[in-house]
Amino acid sequence: QEQLVESGGGLVQPGGSLTLSCAVSGFSLDYYAIGWFRQAPGKEREAVSCRSTSDDSTTYIVSVKGRFSISRDKAKSTVYLQMNSLKPEDTAVYYCAAAGLGCSGTYLGYEYWGQGTQVTVSS
Repeated sequence: QEQLVESGGGLVQPGGSLTLSCAVSGFSLDYYAIGWFRQAPGKEREAVSCRSTSDDSTTYIVSVKGRFSISRDKAKSTVYLQMNSLKPEDTAVYYCAAAGLGCSGTYLGYEYWGQGTQVTVSS
């Protein structure tokens, strides 16, 4: 059974850092791109970052470029999202998701989802 489990969320002050983890099981990171999404209260879910399987390329939305970094450890079947210089506007529930056809800018392109982890940036 395909499963993704996020962890690492929490409360952090502005300017702080967090590392989110997405542990996957039931499928291989060799064949599925993993994307990170976030959804703030009253807002639509937005794609934050994605790591492709085909060429290991990575994508980021403009608002997190230079601050967030996506990486993976295939031996641990885990994908990470390192978040630095966090801002209050980064506050959201963060989800990881798997896409068999590669990275997509819309949540519709992802087949499997985790349950989400809350990130709150506040002083």
